[in-house]
Amino acid sequence: MKIISLLAAALLAAISASAAETILLVDDHDVYYRSGTKRILHSPVRHPANPLVVGPEPRNQFGYCTVYRNPATGRYQMWYQLGGGDCVTCYAESEDGIKWNVPNLGLIAWKGIPTPNIVLTSIEHYGAAVIVDPPGAGDPARRYKMVYWSIPPADKATADPKDPRGPNGGMFVAFSPDGIKWTKLPGPALRGAYGRSEDPPLAGGPKYPFGEINSVSDVLDAVYDPLRKVYAVYAKAWIDAPDGKIFWKRAITRTESRDFVTWSAPQLVMAPDEHDGVRPWEYGGTRKGVQLHGAPVFVHEGIYFALMQVADFETHGLQPIELALSRDGLAWTRPFRGTPFFPTGESSQFDAGRIWSNATPVILEDEIRFYYGAYQHPWQFGKNPYPWDTKTNIPKSGFGLATLPRDRFAGVRPLEKLGHVTLKPRALRAGTTLTVNANAAGGALRVELLNERGYRLPGFTKDDSVPITTDGLRHRVVWKTAPSGAVPAGSYQLRLHLENAEVFAVTLQ
Repeated sequence: MKIISLLAAALLAAISASAAETILLVDDHDVYYRSGTKRILHSPVRHPANPLVVGPEPRNQFGYCTVYRNPATGRYQMWYQLGGGDCVTCYAESEDGIKWNVPNLGLIAWKGIPTPNIVLTSIEHYGAAVIVDPPGAGDPARRYKMVYWSIPPADKATADPKDPRGPNGGMFVAFSPDGIKWTKLPGPALRGAYGRSEDPPLAGGPKYPFGEINSVSDVLDAVYDPLRKVYAVYAKAWIDAPDGKIFWKRAITRTESRDFVTWSAPQLVMAPDEHDGVRPWEYGGTRKGVQLHGAPVFVHEGIYFALMQVADFETHGLQPIELALSRDGLAWTRPFRGTPFFPTGESSQFDAGRIWSNATPVILEDEIRFYYGAYQHPWQFGKNPYPWDTKTNIPKSGFGLATLPRDRFAGVRPLEKLGHVTLKPRALRAGTTLTVNANAAGGALRVELLNERGYRLPGFTKDDSVPITTDGLRHRVVWKTAPSGAVPAGSYQLRLHLENAEVFAVTLQ
């Protein structure tokens, strides 16, 4: 409990220091109603220096990754998965987040993979999900926390001849004081879900020999949940087929912990549905259609964002990123289904096939940085997903960066020329000021105050508002009658009048 108390105290101190509330218009949670408007999803832009890091040929498949930026020093640390089948966790660092140094650590050598920066590996290893506690919070020896997937081999005397993997594979945890030298905890923190398509085992029958059904599987993304004050892992899971057989399509489950050692029973929180393109009566019960291969989650301005890795392995084999939203981390919506938040790249690029986003975007003053691993080759069922046996035309892979202007996940703009957004009533203290994140270049944005009954506040009407006519992340809202922008105390609806303008967020200070 001491670890969590210190961590929570540090987070609360940071929140108190800002003393501001930002309302993101990525959904209508804070919107009373909108008139004549539409919401537009905005994608992050790939950095021109991509890929920022590439691995040794030919075992160069980059996958899951974590990036941490020290807020005091600005120094970046990265952990990333390299390889396929027999994977390792590697380490890199950077002063600016663009130019990365791959240090010669000389700690671990693994099955001939020619890289000197391996920091952790295991049998059937996947993942590089790291959480870093704030300085001074918790046990310094366990400040860096990692979850990873592994399946230790079965004892030869008891192994199933159809599958030599042991029954104790699953999610493992490790700790480090610096992110480089790691100590593994023995045994799985959670037995994992893996096996074959067959009927579910009988309750009270023989022990299932391949792990645990309805649990976490081999894609693990960790996050500290500041609203629920727990560590959480969002993991790949499996749902059953139309005929009831297990291990059909990939979905997302959540488990949580207060100490990073003892974890709750996984809870299914996201699953593909009839809108994801699966029509078993047409496809003979196959898995065609979108599967949710992973969903790294981060919390920003009170919203849980999931960077869902949506993949259709039985048709095109591509894996772009879809943005999903939640207010509690458990119930999720997919308001942008069908429109990738981050699409795969051009066919000649390292990120043309599959993208593995991470759960730790770096949020700077004016931009949000999304780091990701990617692979040029699509993964199509029945075809070789890792064609290393070719001597020529080896698929590209690497670690990349895409950036988004701060808080511009989605904006609201008029369907034609004019529109408005009216926010739900909220109590404002005397002297509160407003800023808006908006692009009004070539148009105008005006703000007015209405009371809870919808009557305009004299002196703070649309006509009193000084129009905003440029593009900026922090436009100060002022009125002719209140050039300081300070509003009187009261409960108000904020109305944003848009004229060929787009608004992304409102901040109350």
